[in-house]
Amino acid sequence: MHPRKAWLGLSLLAAFAVHAAVVYKWVDADGVVHFSDQPSPGAEKIFTSSSTAGTVTSPRSAAGSRQAPRSGAVGAINYSEFSIVSPVNDQTFFGDDVVAVHLNLTPALKSEQSIRWHLNGKQLDYPPDAVAFSLSHLDRGSYVLAATVTDQQSGESENSNSVTFYVRQPSALAPLHK
Repeated sequence: MHPRKAWLGLSLLAAFAVHAAVVYKWVDADGVVHFSDQPSPGAEKIFTSSSTAGTVTSPRSAAGSRQAPRSGAVGAINYSEFSIVSPVNDQTFFGDDVVAVHLNLTPALKSEQSIRWHLNGKQLDYPPDAVAFSLSHLDRGSYVLAATVTDQQSGESENSNSVTFYVRQPSALAPLHK
């Protein structure tokens, strides 16, 4: 079977399946939120799932993923839609494919709010209003991507769903490898 036909077949099967992943979330001593697929002491276990349309629902534990606002603050982060829509959960990229990242926020990000992006638990260096950007030249492996919106006035923050994606590199031993 041609590799593209196999990929199409797997994509169609994945479209009808519901995927679930476990992500661990913790806050370090500096107040930085981390996400990982590996447990860490004191980490909160978050279950994520994706729908057949590829939109991933926001992870919310029994305690919730929102941090409590400062006293006297009214809930400042009220999005009807807050999810990473690209890449989709369990998507695979090959070679030097560019990974397009897009966060769906409805309504739009407010001027007093900022976005922090995390890839495998490490904060990425993107502008605080970046809802879309590209990742390139990623090494082979598995990646977990998540975003956190923080309201600077109230101190309230909310985490998006986390998305796991994979980067595959061609083998140097493959006959078609250049």
